[in-house]
Amino acid sequence: MSRVVALDYGSARCGVAVSDPTRTLATPVEPVLQPATRRGFGRLVARIGELGADVVVVGLPLSLSGHDSEQTRETRAFVQRLRDRLNVPIEVYDERFTTKLAHRSGGATAEDSRAAAVLLEGWLARERSAAGTPGPIRPQAGNPDEPHPNNSAEP
Repeated sequence: MSRVVALDYGSARCGVAVSDPTRTLATPVEPVLQPATRRGFGRLVARIGELGADVVVVGLPLSLSGHDSEQTRETRAFVQRLRDRLNVPIEVYDERFTTKLAHRSGGATAEDSRAAAVLLEGWLARERSAAGTPGPIRPQAGNPDEPHPNNSAEP
C-alpha cells in the first residue's frame, strides 16, 4: 500500500493532507509556511518525505471558466520545482471549490490543509472510480499537467 500527499499551494501557506496507506482516508496536517521561499520549499520537500508519499497531488487553481489565471501559472511553476526535486509522480488536480468546501466543514486544522484534504478526497474517489473498484488504487497514466475533466468538486 502507498500514501498520497495533496498540496493546496499558496505562496504564504501550503496546505498539506495525506492519505492512509490504503488510500481510503484523507487527513489534513499542519500547513507549511512560505513554500515559495527556499527555506519554506525545503521544509515542504522534507514534510513530503516524512509522510512517505508515493504520489503528490497539487491543486490547480483554474478560473471558474476553466482557464489559467496568474495563480494557475504560479502553481504550475511550483509543480515544476517539485518535479525537479522529488522522485515521485506529481499530478495536478482541479481544485475549484475546495477552499469553499473546507471553510464550510470547519475544524481545528488550518483551512489550507482542510482544502488539501478535500482535494485529496476528490482525487482518491476519482482514482477508485477509474480503477472500477472501491479498494486501494494505483496512479493512472495520463498527462500530469492537465486536470482530469471529470473531477469538479462543486458543492
